[in-house]
Amino acid sequence: MSLGWKRIVVTVGEKIGKTHLTYGQGAAAEVVAMVTIASADHLGLPVSTTHVLSPGVAGTMAANGSGLQWSTVRNMLMAWVLTLPASIAIAFVLFVIMRQVF
Repeated sequence: MSLGWKRIVVTVGEKIGKTHLTYGQGAAAEVVAMVTIASADHLGLPVSTTHVLSPGVAGTMAANGSGLQWSTVRNMLMAWVLTLPASIAIAFVLFVIMRQVF
């Protein structure tokens, strides 16, 4: 079951740039996502579709000159930077606790 999908769709489609995506921007961002995901798959690297598509959308907004909402871009960057170490730390703590319990 996927949770939070609506918030992600709204953020990617409406809150990265100062204007809504055009069809051309959406298509360009999707092609970038496709190529990036295929390349990562070929190299055996795990990637998140959302983490690949979001910068593609930001790139189309910047190229179009429509401008970026920097607060949203900043929040995305912080989430990317913090996700890996936070997940490692939480998994470590939970494992230590569960090892003692079980």
